[in-house]
Amino acid sequence: MNSRRAVAVLCTVGVTPRLLPHMPHLRAIGEEGFTSLLTTVFPAVTSTVQASVITGLHPGEHGAVANGWYARDHGEVRFWGQHNGLVAGEKVWQAARALDPSHRSAYLCWWYAMGADVDTILTPRPVYRYDGRKEPDCYTRPVGLRDALTDAFGPFPLFRYWGPAADISATEWIVAAARLVVRTVSPDLSFVYIPHLDYDLQRYGPDGPEAIRAARMADAALAPLLSELRGRGTTVVALSEYGITAARRPVDINRALRRAGLLSVYAQRGMEYLDPHTSRAFAVADHQVAQVYVADPADVPRVRDVVRELPGVDEVLDRPGQLKLGAGHERSGELVAVAEPDAWFTYYYWLDAACAPDFARGVEIHRKPGYDPAELFFDPDDRWVKGRAALTLLRKRAGMRAPMTVVPLDASVVRGTHGRLPDDARDAPVFLCSDPAAERERWHVTDVKDLILRLSGLVPASCARSGTA
Repeated sequence: MNSRRAVAVLCTVGVTPRLLPHMPHLRAIGEEGFTSLLTTVFPAVTSTVQASVITGLHPGEHGAVANGWYARDHGEVRFWGQHNGLVAGEKVWQAARALDPSHRSAYLCWWYAMGADVDTILTPRPVYRYDGRKEPDCYTRPVGLRDALTDAFGPFPLFRYWGPAADISATEWIVAAARLVVRTVSPDLSFVYIPHLDYDLQRYGPDGPEAIRAARMADAALAPLLSELRGRGTTVVALSEYGITAARRPVDINRALRRAGLLSVYAQRGMEYLDPHTSRAFAVADHQVAQVYVADPADVPRVRDVVRELPGVDEVLDRPGQLKLGAGHERSGELVAVAEPDAWFTYYYWLDAACAPDFARGVEIHRKPGYDPAELFFDPDDRWVKGRAALTLLRKRAGMRAPMTVVPLDASVVRGTHGRLPDDARDAPVFLCSDPAAERERWHVTDVKDLILRLSGLVPASCARSGTA
């Protein structure tokens, strides 16, 4: 066995061959070692790809088939679950400990952190007050790390991490936290999430000057951590979960199912809510992929026809089609819709904006039955929206209940999306490694787990699973 070496895995979300030239500090990793394309899994969304990295499995095996899905045993759509137990399979840190019981790992802002059997955890975890207020905070293990980070850098910047005010400060906070962990804990294996590109590429698209500016900002924020890792002799792996492509056409898949008499709602106080219990079919939208749940197998052909006829839908996968892509699982929909390259799926199910539920106009990632990128925007049709947001924030700081209803209901504001497999290599995710010995033209997400064990010196190169060329 080779001597043990420290490895850091950076999830530099959204980086593609188009943007990497504008990121000199990140690019230096590949210049020291190598840069290659990364073949990702389907669907190419955060939770799914990260689960495949840590397990070496496809979504159909580890079960994280999307950022959220319909939990049939609970009768609820559940988005952004945090518990590590939702991901099946042996995790890379478990494999490392089996080879070396003293191996220590840190899991910093990657998804599915709660309950992970690692030594150090940092994950966003708001305080949900009984009266409905939500306050920024984080969960850590060991417990004292939360206080150390808060004392050093302030509370976790939740409202800068996601929502209309999301900006580079969240990435800077995570980088500073990672540096503190690296200095004080010296983990053998670190996972660090670098989120900034995800915001501005969805807001502005991947092709304009805003994308280049966001890439440069993310790179500058990342520089201190890269310097820290380099000074400690840590092998660095950087990968992007997916590339973000231009979004021009929102597809209202649930509205189509409702008009066809397949989706049901119920009303309370003038607001409509999706009723999965009485719906014959409904879709859980997640960027460019939608899990379509059909209660009666006899309805599948009709549902397929309704979805397939929608402008912006590229294909509709039945279970055999899902299995061919490694994505078929009991959590998956009976059908999976895939959008065309410039299209994406909304979760919207109401037919009249006056009947939209109150959470539709707020940042509410757990209550919405689908992913909502409009949460990155202040409503452009409300001239007073930022003033109202500032007043609401003051009321929150004073301890008052104050819902932040600032999100637009117009999906056309979104300019970037992802989820389908890339059609152009320039839009594919990238893979960089500071160790040139691991070089190959293309890596597959499911091979990263074995590569980490090899780079850590826990298994010889000859024992690592061969990758996908």
